[in-house]
Amino acid sequence: MSAAAMVLVLDAEWRPLRVDSFRRAWKKIVLGKVETIVHSKDQSITVSGRVTPMPSVVRVLKHFKREKIKIKFSRLNVYARDHFRCCYCGESFMSEDLTFDHVQPQSRGGKTTWENIVSACVFCNHAKSNRTPEEAGMKLLFRPKKPSFLPTVNVKMDIRHVPEEWQDYWICAL
Repeated sequence: MSAAAMVLVLDAEWRPLRVDSFRRAWKKIVLGKVETIVHSKDQSITVSGRVTPMPSVVRVLKHFKREKIKIKFSRLNVYARDHFRCCYCGESFMSEDLTFDHVQPQSRGGKTTWENIVSACVFCNHAKSNRTPEEAGMKLLFRPKKPSFLPTVNVKMDIRHVPEEWQDYWICAL
């Protein structure tokens, strides 16, 4: 499915829920299951003789409880929590260009927990070395914490190729 034919579906709390085909999203719009269109592309389509904007982002109207699942501590989940950004310089990276960093170094009793691990680029991780951020003169962009949920969008898409109109929702605050 081409990116042009994909529609980002948000839950009622404006968080990414899934990516649907244009046809499936349009069917849900017609059935009144989603808000008409939160964001549209610069294209129009003709449906039943009416010209309408091509949806890019839609939102589910019905509130539902997300399943309470135990979020597994893993390298990829830490990167997802941190939005694939270095927590020191703020730059975005591919997962293979990120590393774990213990905020409180392991050699000083730092544990491998959600609250002590952040994503860091190789350069910042090397610059911080075996010191605390304060000792290294570096500032954490946010305090690490265990996430209450992780985005459930499972689309193999390089973050640099996410459609522009999705970006405000794709990288949502936890």
